Amino acid sequence: MYPARDLYTMVVPPADEFSDGVSTGIVLVHGLTGFMDAGGGGRLAVKHILDHLEHRPVAYFHIDMLYDYRGRRPKTIFDSDHYESMDLPQITLSEVTDAEGNKFLLLHGVEPDLGWQSVVRSVVDLVRTYGVRLTVGIHAIPWPAPHTRPIEITAHSNDPDLIGTHQPWVGQVEIPGSMSALLELNLSQSKMPAMGYAAHVPHYLAATDYPKAAVALLDQIALATGLVIPRDELRTAAIAMDEDLDRQIESVSENIEVVSSLETQHDNLMQSRHELTADGQLVSGEELAASFEQYLAEIDEKGETES
Repeated sequence: MYPARDLYTMVVPPADEFSDGVSTGIVLVHGLTGFMDAGGGGRLAVKHILDHLEHRPVAYFHIDMLYDYRGRRPKTIFDSDHYESMDLPQITLSEVTDAEGNKFLLLHGVEPDLGWQSVVRSVVDLVRTYGVRLTVGIHAIPWPAPHTRPIEITAHSNDPDLIGTHQPWVGQVEIPGSMSALLELNLSQSKMPAMGYAAHVPHYLAATDYPKAAVALLDQIALATGLVIPRDELRTAAIAMDEDLDRQIESVSENIEVVSSLETQHDNLMQSRHELTADGQLVSGEELAASFEQYLAEIDEKGETES
């Protein structure tokens, strides 16, 4: 195991107001790619933040100790008679300024293949260094729901008060592990507030970019943290995609029936949840697992097609 600070290099020293163990009110948002992210919800949300808000890197993780290059070969451009470029992986901690001038931290890049426990210790070290008041993770999961309804959210936290009015969707289920989950567990052990949001993406759209999921995640970040992140452009893209989906589905009668069935199932579930309060009807673990399996199969098939 590496000491926490051996895994990253600070390129911008923390300002004087940051000191170990003292809350500065700053928020850390994390969304590393590689874990289950149906519709690219988390990835698109992070990209939108970086594309539309002023930011600068403050720390880089030493990726060569953490990444399996042969397992996930970087995309490389070969042009006629020379190599043009290579999309090298990285894990970066950036300082971002929202639309009202409020600063927050964004941990972005790839989920590491190796050294999860060491990386998590490093992130916890950075949380202490910056006096982070709240750590928020984002990703998206495939869900048996239609695109014609609002994106629902699963919220989770090491402090029940942070979840607010969000009701659970499932009981106890076994899911694939992720570094974001390990980070939340470790922050919990360190008595540091942490939470996360998973957007529910229609399972038939899980293998394609779905901006509506990114909008839902950014909405939750804004509500939980007070950060001001402009998202009109993303909302416009989401509306346009849903309209295009409607046109495609209306052209095939079988698709109309499938979506209609999902609408009925979804509406009945939402009505039950409304009537039965927080102890109401939950999605079964088997149903959720089936959506996960379909999503993973689509991802595998897409990868084989692109390779």
